[in-house]
Amino acid sequence: MKKVNVGIVGYGLSGETFHAPIIRSIKGMEILKVVSSNPQKVKKNLPNAEVVSSIEELLSDESIDLVVITSPNPTHYSYAKQSLLAGKHVVVEKPFVIHVEEASDLIKTAKQQNKTLSVFQNRRWDNDFLTIKHCIKSEVMGEIFLYEAHYDRYRPEISSRWRETDAPGSGMLYDLGAHLIDQALHLFGTPMNVYGDVTSQRENSLVDDYFHIVLTYGRTRVILHSGSLVRRQGPRFQVHGSKGSFIKSGLDSQEDFLRQGKLPGCVDWGKDKEEWYGDLTVGIGERALTGKIETIPGSYESFYQGIYQAITENTPLPVTANEALNTIKVIELVKKSSEEKRTLPFE
Repeated sequence: MKKVNVGIVGYGLSGETFHAPIIRSIKGMEILKVVSSNPQKVKKNLPNAEVVSSIEELLSDESIDLVVITSPNPTHYSYAKQSLLAGKHVVVEKPFVIHVEEASDLIKTAKQQNKTLSVFQNRRWDNDFLTIKHCIKSEVMGEIFLYEAHYDRYRPEISSRWRETDAPGSGMLYDLGAHLIDQALHLFGTPMNVYGDVTSQRENSLVDDYFHIVLTYGRTRVILHSGSLVRRQGPRFQVHGSKGSFIKSGLDSQEDFLRQGKLPGCVDWGKDKEEWYGDLTVGIGERALTGKIETIPGSYESFYQGIYQAITENTPLPVTANEALNTIKVIELVKKSSEEKRTLPFE
């Protein structure tokens, strides 16, 4: 089996909780180096990895094949560019970058260097989203006219994390918005028009903590919503079509499992609670039937399995950089739409 040696840049929540454990579960992948200012934290979970203090030190190691960038959002562009120019394959934590121009430049650089470039959009492999994707593709609901996705929280207090500071790429839109937008574009492609309402609702908040997005696809509307002051959450997804509707509550369990130190492949990995199975209603007129749909298990490991195969076998990437660019383009249009209080064309 071919081996892919990995270097991770940053070992905060994303690097420690998501990337490192999932990479460890992939046969043929090995984490050799981690850039971190907290060696003890790294060694606790990765005793065989070498901890270095700078990305330059990591990139100087010719044995590193893949660099995974999990550092704060403003560093994504420069670190990804350095890594590509050093001849490394690159995975960037979402959001890809802050600006579309940066995304375009990285895509150009990756092509010139003949290296793979992808973005970690793990929530394409959430169990609820996989189930909705299956229902839409099976056409059991007919033509889809309304797709509504929520990622709400109740976090009234301001935290000290960098995501809550007044810095480029901070706030809810670049964080949770990147997930919801990527899922929508994955299902429906790029929209005709974009409308956004973005604001701060919590007292003394320095960043946006609320957004409401409407993407237009002909007669179809996609609504993406997130708030930080939602004490009781409603359904995560509501999908309505010409033949039926699908309503789904609850949150994928994989993040909780990873926080508990569990790895992909453990008992109940990616499975949903039975009480959270979605309700599918199908029928025309008064002849409608509603039943529970068993949730397809989630599979975050599928992303890195795809990365491994793309590097070793030249197969298609699980998430392309061009797809990630379109997500950043929607984010920028949402911000502009909110500021100008008008709907904007995507193209």
